[in-house]
Amino acid sequence: MSETTEPGSPRVGGTVLGSTDPRRLWEWYRDVFAPGLTRDGAEDGGPVRHLRLGGTYVVFEARDDVGRKSVEPGRVLVNFEVTDIREMERRLDAQLNPRWIRPVETVDEHVLLGTLEDPDGNYVQLCDTTADGTPA
Repeated sequence: MSETTEPGSPRVGGTVLGSTDPRRLWEWYRDVFAPGLTRDGAEDGGPVRHLRLGGTYVVFEARDDVGRKSVEPGRVLVNFEVTDIREMERRLDAQLNPRWIRPVETVDEHVLLGTLEDPDGNYVQLCDTTADGTPA
């Protein structure tokens, strides 16, 4: 995708994921996207945790106005650009056994996509634009 904003336009600073169990959700995202990370990003054990990924934040916040599971998980997909999506798929299958909503597949000659479900039922999309598009 090409950038279409003008200088000085707003940019997405982060994504907030409200949860009844933000620590569980934070741990899952940490295991998926930052498996070597040990610090949890919470201030003094407070209710808000975060991960800084690719120059933006994913924030995990305790909320009492959300259910334990998302009722419309396809409404908003958080998309993460990754490298070596096939290796990531193998690691996730071995370590987390996630529910794949859309298995990793070739979208065009340079893009592989896959969508999985996080513990709260949100859909998380993985996109690899560094791939050659050859199925593994």
